[in-house]
Amino acid sequence: MSTIRPSRDPDLPAITAIYAHHVLTGTGTFETVPPTLEDMTARRADVLAKGLPFLVAADGERVLGYAYCQWFKPRPAYRFSAEDSIYLHPDASGQGLGKDLLSALCRQAEQAGIRKLIAVIGDSANAASVGVHRSLGFENVGVLKACGWKFGKWLDVVLMDKRLGEADLTPPSPTHNAPAAAPQ
Repeated sequence: MSTIRPSRDPDLPAITAIYAHHVLTGTGTFETVPPTLEDMTARRADVLAKGLPFLVAADGERVLGYAYCQWFKPRPAYRFSAEDSIYLHPDASGQGLGKDLLSALCRQAEQAGIRKLIAVIGDSANAASVGVHRSLGFENVGVLKACGWKFGKWLDVVLMDKRLGEADLTPPSPTHNAPAAAPQ
């Protein structure tokens, strides 16, 4: 039985290996060279420094997948809109873990002050990712046709989004748990 929990430093080698598998074999990410452990450590630190969630699904100490969100764009005005990322160990797909991770990520992102969660899904043929996002209330907002080149073919990007909490109905409160804004 797996549990969803905040990621920890000892999870980073497994997170790095899971992502490397997807970089080398899949079209869900448009990276073509797997990041190093140091790269992934820095990426996670950046997410956490902004007060955003970085979660893992684990069976005991074995990491089965991970999910996090990061500002959609680096400028401070985007700090209420975040892009989600979810990756599973190949042995863990098809078991509902992606939905569990994304559901927990949505809750924690909202608690962190995120008002809009955005999915930027590599490859319009990525039915699993599109489906898990749709099942949790994400709506399709567009397709960027043939904007990535990987594995000898052009790939689309599917854009989906989900409103969280009060979304765009109210201005953000200065006392609410807003993600930290970097000076600009």
